[in-house]
Amino acid sequence: KRALASVEPSTSYGTPALKVGDAVFIRLIDAETAVLQCPADQKVLLMEISPDIYFENDHYVGYDAMLVRLDRISDEELSLRLHDAWFFKAPDKLKQAM
Repeated sequence: KRALASVEPSTSYGTPALKVGDAVFIRLIDAETAVLQCPADQKVLLMEISPDIYFENDHYVGYDAMLVRLDRISDEELSLRLHDAWFFKAPDKLKQAM
């Protein structure tokens, strides 16, 4: 398990989300798809390595976010991606405390 400090349930665009500080790091679009925040270089790499899990549509081109097929990602992989997204969006103070 990966402990993530200061995570708060929230909403974003009317859908369930998790945020750290004031920043959303993941939100659900629907039961099968989530939007995950990540650096652009990681996004490109993950979409190239696992296109069956990670993808984008026209709306997310050029943004530090990608879409995740929740029915195709393992719990371990999702845990890792949530940790990475948290770290990407967390305030520096929280990151330094880890």
